[in-house]
Amino acid sequence: MSDQPPDHLSTNPRSPHYEPEILQRGVGIRFKGRERRDVEEYCLSQGWIRVAAGKTMDRHGQPLTIKLTGPVEAWFEDAALSHREQGAES
Repeated sequence: MSDQPPDHLSTNPRSPHYEPEILQRGVGIRFKGRERRDVEEYCLSQGWIRVAAGKTMDRHGQPLTIKLTGPVEAWFEDAALSHREQGAES
């Protein structure tokens, strides 16, 4: 598996960009310089994220999302944890 997260990833199982193996590793997102934990979907190359718009649901019972544009960074959280542990050992 690569050390870089995919360009486009979604947490919604109905999406064609849903990849449960990658989500199990944990993906960290930084949007406009701030870490976000509420990201439903992102695209690095196009520079956007989707986040839930409060508790509002659409007609299919899925959370209503809004698209925010700006610089997006992504990383695997398990890789960051192992990197921190290696630094602590030395």
